[in-house]
Amino acid sequence: MTQTNQPEINVQEKRPLDTGTAESTSSEPRFSPQVDIWENDRGLTVVADMPGVNADGLSIDLNDNVLTIHGRIEAQNPGKKVLTQEFEVGDYYRQFKLSEDIDKEAIAATIKDGVLAVSLPKMAPAQPRKITVVQA
Repeated sequence: MTQTNQPEINVQEKRPLDTGTAESTSSEPRFSPQVDIWENDRGLTVVADMPGVNADGLSIDLNDNVLTIHGRIEAQNPGKKVLTQEFEVGDYYRQFKLSEDIDKEAIAATIKDGVLAVSLPKMAPAQPRKITVVQA
């Protein structure tokens, strides 16, 4: 029998996040960005597609081991007459439950061309070390 490793991050099932008017005070849509998650010996990387979002419209928060990604898409040409509009304005929102071995102080994120990359490094295991005794 093969033993599987515990997942390092719990991902919500893919589903639309607009679950009803009771949860939202905005009439704009809320999108669940598609993500890829990779793991190596040093940690995990979460990559999320968030077209139309830039660094100013993005917030990433960590609270009680829950990583929350929230991105805002602004109107591209406010004040101009719209002839055709296929791009929607709204929010991206996704949450992940992190495992205890993630180094929460070292989490880093970048966004380029609407692709968000969040680095979740693992904590280094405690290493044995020799303590030097100094004559007082």
